[in-house]
Amino acid sequence: MKVSPYDTAEHLDSEEMIEEYLMAVCEDGTASEIARALGSIAKARGVADLARKTGLTRQTLYKALSGQGNPELATISKVADALGLRLTLVRAPKNEQDAA
Repeated sequence: MKVSPYDTAEHLDSEEMIEEYLMAVCEDGTASEIARALGSIAKARGVADLARKTGLTRQTLYKALSGQGNPELATISKVADALGLRLTLVRAPKNEQDAA
C-alpha cells in the first residue's frame, strides 16, 4: 500500500470550505495551528500571488505560516488582508473565561 502525505490545501477548493476550515481552526487551535491553517489557505490560493500582495517574500511566508515559526501580528494581519480576511477579537463565552 502506498501512502502519500495529506495536504489540506488540496481540499480547500471553495471559499466556503476555506471559511469553514479557518473558523474551526481559530475556535480551538493554537497560534501555530492558526498560522499553519493560513499557510494551507495561502498554498491553495497561490503563495506567489500572496507574496506579491503582501510585499513579503515567498520564503518569509513559508516560514511564518509553517506552524514552526512565531510570526508577528503584523505579518498575520498582512496575510489575512491579502487573503480577503479580517482579524476579529470577540469575547469568549463565560465558561471559557473561567477555565483560563
